[in-house]
Amino acid sequence: MRTTSTLIGAAALTLALAACGAPSEQASGSADAGEGEGPLRVGVSPVPHGDILAFIEENLAEEAGLELEIQEIADYNTPNAALVDGDLDANYFQHRSFLNEWVENGPDAELTYVTDVHIERLGLYSETYESAGDLPTGAKIAVPNDPANLNRALSILEAEGLITVDPDAGETATEGDIVDNPNDLTVTPLEAAQLPRSLSDVDAAVINGNYAIEAQVTEDANVLAWEPEGEDYVHKYANGLVALDEGADDERVQLLAELLHDERVLEYIQQTWDGVVLAVDADGEISE
Repeated sequence: MRTTSTLIGAAALTLALAACGAPSEQASGSADAGEGEGPLRVGVSPVPHGDILAFIEENLAEEAGLELEIQEIADYNTPNAALVDGDLDANYFQHRSFLNEWVENGPDAELTYVTDVHIERLGLYSETYESAGDLPTGAKIAVPNDPANLNRALSILEAEGLITVDPDAGETATEGDIVDNPNDLTVTPLEAAQLPRSLSDVDAAVINGNYAIEAQVTEDANVLAWEPEGEDYVHKYANGLVALDEGADDERVQLLAELLHDERVLEYIQQTWDGVVLAVDADGEISE
């Protein structure tokens, strides 16, 4: 069964880490989490997470003896809250940076990052230009406005020699930390979900892989550059399977973690989203 749940409207479609969860509004973990009975209820973002679990459900789960209940959730605030409330057994939509920030600002509950699955690469896209070097003086560049992905976006522009970012800003760098901008670029942070539809209004935009896929930007626009794969790239930015501490050893969760690294799944990711989504194998390495 693949169940689609649209739990929060478009207004909640934001990656702003500081806004993740309301500590005083969430309950603690439910008593039935991790009991290991019935279908495994997993909350996912529709693309590519939901597609990957649907592939497992259709091709691997029955043979492995795993029953899945896939709940597609359109926002980034609900999946962790639903896990804490006992409405889900696991979720698959976030990277460690997002999870850590949510836990810091969320309820008194312990969540475990079970395993890495894939990386959605940030790319610099343009409908007009074919390379970063083609961007004109004064070009308008849109970037994600949430802290983790804004820093990633700036790293792309810096790697292409378009700007220099203050090294002291670290992983919380914003457009205000640009110390050298020789081409007088205008860097404008926007809500990540709005970037694809804003592409026609700017010279280029740094867009999250999932939104680029959903809006067919990967097919209709030029990729000027991919984000650099720096130190701890997988550890920082891989999206993975998450469960409550007491549910992390649930045999259903562990079985799903194993299936997520099946060679057939790795191949499916590579063939379906070639270059945009990078599969991560069981050893935590990007699958070639």
